[in-house]
Formats: sequence, C-alpha cells, structure tokens
Amino acid sequence: MKRRILSFFISLISFSLAGTAQFESAKQVYESPKLKEEIAKHKTVAILPFKATISYKRMPKNFDAEANKKEEESLSTNMQSGMYTYLLRKADKYSVTFQDVERTNALLKSAGVYEKLGELTQDSICKILKVDAVIKSTYAYEKTGSEGGAIVKTILLGAGTGKVGSGALTMQLYNGADGELLWRFYKEMNEDVLGSANQVMERMMRKVSRNFPYEK
Repeated sequence: MKRRILSFFISLISFSLAGTAQFESAKQVYESPKLKEEIAKHKTVAILPFKATISYKRMPKNFDAEANKKEEESLSTNMQSGMYTYLLRKADKYSVTFQDVERTNALLKSAGVYEKLGELTQDSICKILKVDAVIKSTYAYEKTGSEGGAIVKTILLGAGTGKVGSGALTMQLYNGADGELLWRFYKEMNEDVLGSANQVMERMMRKVSRNFPYEK
C-alpha cells in the first residue's frame, strides 16, 4: 500500500513538472541585423518601469478595480527593481552599466513623462535619461487557479507545483541614437503561489541570460 501511494506521488510530481516544462517552452527571440554593431557603442542602459497587467481567467466576486490597479503599479516597479538587482549582481558579465532605476524614475517624473511613456519615442526617452539604450518590458499576469488549493499542492509537492497563474514577459531593447528595436525576447511562464516579483525576475532573467545581447 505504501509503495502504491509513493508511486502515485512520484507520478503526480513527474506529470506536474512535465506540464510546466511544456508550457514554458514558448520562447521567441528577435535580433536586428544591426544589433552587434550598435550595442558595441553602448555604455549605459536604462531599465524602464514595466507595463504590468493583472487579469483573471474567472473574475472574482469581490473584484476591486482600484485595488487591482494599485497591484499592477506595485508589480511594475517591483519587477523593474528586480531586473536591475539581478543585472547589478552580475555586473562583471555585461559589457555595459545599467542606470540605477531610482534615478531613471526620478528623471522621468521630473520631465513629467513617467505616466506617458507609451506616448514617447524610445530615442526621446533615451535623451531624457541620457543613456545609450533603454530596456522596455511588459508583463501580463493572468490569475488562473485557486490560491487556497495551490497552497495545499505546494505543501504536498513542493515549490513550483502550486500554480495559480501564468505570466508572459516581453522584453525589448531600443537604440538611443534612432529609437530602433534592436532585440526582443518573449517568454511564457507558470507562476506558483510562493512567487514574488523578485523570484519571477530571477527565473525569467536566468532564461533571458542565454540570449541577452550585452552578455560578454
């Protein structure tokens, strides 16, 4: 009986991990023909605040639009900070330096464009920030599962198995000289109940790192 129970849990874990791996296989990378030529000129790169959205596969009865908006704003800056922290920790591996995100946000607010980034060209943003390129990212998060059920599953099977949502990251690198898109990375990923913005960025950046243009 014990062997049957053990076999059941092993099979369940294997199935869960296989499903996660299958979902996370969706990855798209674009590189401009001018990528290597242009990034060789870059010295400082800014990470813009993320455009983060949170949606629901099944809208909760107690949905609060204002609270959801605040959660999106918090996620936006937390993921921006998470990416900067990751890149800062591995600074010796990159051919450029990354502008402190607090400075980036302060300059954008001082210029009155922090809330209007979608209305500006990327080269004009680079001029405001005085950088050679900008990384512009979007993160779309859809909550799909019950958090209570996910906690139970996480306790039984371990972190990474209590899926409560799915996230899609789009990261784009724009040239400061002309605002042209030099590189684009798209990746989908399962999110579990224990995931935080920093943990999400840690996992995402590990996947991005193999294709990140500034890596030496």
